[in-house]
Amino acid sequence: MGAAMRRIHVGNALSAFGLGFTVPYLYVYVAQVRGLGAMTAGLVLAVFAVAALVVLPFAGRAIVRRGPLPVLLAALVTAALGALSLGVASSAAAVLVSAALLGAGQAVMQPALATMIVDCSSAETRSRAFAMQFFLQNLGLGVGGLIGGHLVDTSSAASFTLLFAIEAAMFLLLVVVMATVRVPHAPRIAGAPLTSGRGSWKQLLGNRAMVQLCVLGFVLFFACYGQFESGLSAYGVEAAGISTSALGTALAANTLVIVVAQFAVLRFVERRRRSRVIAAVGLIWAVAWSVAGYAGLGHGSQEMATAAFVSTYALFGLGEAMLSPTVAPLVADLAPEGMAGQYNSAFALVKQLALAVGPAVGGPLGASLHAPYIVAFLLFSLGITVLAVRLGRQLTEVQDQPWLGKSRVVARGGASVSADV
Repeated sequence: MGAAMRRIHVGNALSAFGLGFTVPYLYVYVAQVRGLGAMTAGLVLAVFAVAALVVLPFAGRAIVRRGPLPVLLAALVTAALGALSLGVASSAAAVLVSAALLGAGQAVMQPALATMIVDCSSAETRSRAFAMQFFLQNLGLGVGGLIGGHLVDTSSAASFTLLFAIEAAMFLLLVVVMATVRVPHAPRIAGAPLTSGRGSWKQLLGNRAMVQLCVLGFVLFFACYGQFESGLSAYGVEAAGISTSALGTALAANTLVIVVAQFAVLRFVERRRRSRVIAAVGLIWAVAWSVAGYAGLGHGSQEMATAAFVSTYALFGLGEAMLSPTVAPLVADLAPEGMAGQYNSAFALVKQLALAVGPAVGGPLGASLHAPYIVAFLLFSLGITVLAVRLGRQLTEVQDQPWLGKSRVVARGGASVSADV
């Protein structure tokens, strides 16, 4: 791992740590501490999604034209301003504007950092680099949320102001760290498209494999991440009688599995076809939804229901650990030279759409129609397996099995050199 990659990983950890301080407490802060009500708090969460959907189509072109580092620095400054202003905002208008700044900055960070990882890694090391990114993100969010939970006091607005100030400080510290990064030109893999683009959406939509991966990505995020804090938690409380403390345990189990299993899972998946790994995740998540069905619809004891519900989140964590070294590197390897930023932004846009639609659909369904909810998302998980198998037919050998590139010709900056030299 070079110096640039180390700084990028430090950046990922710092940004996740800062977000972990505030994200779990946004609703309470707006609705109760500032006394703006549940509707305004709901709007704040919606503004985060809307801001991301607005800026991400432009972020890809900016990354292609200006490079990922300037775009990342601008996003960090924007997010820091949003966090600081959110910490002192007392009116609904001020809170919504601050949330828009924080949401926009946070959204652009993701594809910018992902593109920097692509530029600082080779096809052979990319899976490990993205696995490390996912590991540090979850660790940072978990530690940030844990510390933030001990600092907040719902009777004191000043404690929340401190939290948002710490978050802003993390973003500004990250500006200093990332300003020292020297990003090399991204190495290319054999079999990747040779044409260079200017961030054209038309060119991206003409890439059938990328379009199929975006459809698959939407289903992945819709059927898993989009349900964690909405439909699945509502189902657990209403159908399975899960307590809030048990729900917290389930979320902790999800993070624990990711942190503990990430690199063991990496050893398993990095020598297997990416499409088959994703297909296996669909099957694992189908089992997870079946276990969730037992928790809420079975006739076991409350202890059994709670254990099954916690196991559901743990199984989701196992699937996430398998996806982190698989999907993001595949997005990069599908991109023509110079368009990694565009492709990363497009996939981030798909993710945001799924995270916006998922809670809106899953929340009411999980709270009231318990059996249809489980059956629907069980079928979505099986659909992931089908879509992954179809995607595999569109990929080249090296895109699906990147380790084959070690013995192939690799092009760097337009010139071809032997990978063995």
